Amino acid sequence: MAEPLLHVDNLGKRFGGFVALDGINLAVQPGERLGLIGPNGSGKSTLVNCMCGTLQNETGSVRFDGQIMDGLPANKRTHRGMARSFQLPRPFVTLSVAENLRIPLLFTAHSRGGRHLSKEETENRCHELAGLVGLAAKANKLPRDLTQVEMRKLELARAMAADPKLLIADEAMAGLSQSEVDEIVALLIKMNERGVTIIMIEHIMRAVMAFSQRLVVLVTGKKIADGPPQEVVGHPEVIGAYLGQ
Repeated sequence: MAEPLLHVDNLGKRFGGFVALDGINLAVQPGERLGLIGPNGSGKSTLVNCMCGTLQNETGSVRFDGQIMDGLPANKRTHRGMARSFQLPRPFVTLSVAENLRIPLLFTAHSRGGRHLSKEETENRCHELAGLVGLAAKANKLPRDLTQVEMRKLELARAMAADPKLLIADEAMAGLSQSEVDEIVALLIKMNERGVTIIMIEHIMRAVMAFSQRLVVLVTGKKIADGPPQEVVGHPEVIGAYLGQ
């Protein structure tokens, strides 16, 4: 088996006397589609924040692409190829769709020490990303002109503009209709097929089951299940956590 792209080893995080993460172990292989689920308060957001550098873990370690990430701020982890999207899109409201994509594209290209992209290359890449998420026709529109599902697509495109090896999609489908959920699932699978490893955090189980090759479940800061989705959702502890049994 290949070396994991992401390896979380015995990760622990406390907030005062509250244990948010208790010895989490997780390995994600290159190209994998992983679903991360759990009831509210289970530690999903804390785990993601520790992996991405928004929070610093107190115990354990995070290794990404063969390098230890502990102590690195979020922007440095983005430089290394770890990107995330947020449940609430955060575009630059006075900039067009294409301009919203240009900023992370240039930031990442420059921070990785590569050659500077020409203006034409930058514009072509921005419009390619807009096309990837179905927003080519709205590349010159402002975020206020987008629908809710289009805003989610823009958020994913902004993450993809950083040219990530790993994308963490945090509840990208909350509040969407069934058909819009299907659109986002299809888009995430398309991104994965382009070589991006994806961790999806989601409460919509229909989407989780359609997307995930493997499913991890957190409850009260502990990992209680990890395996094929159909097996995991039938696990007694998982059923109990969701149904209160």
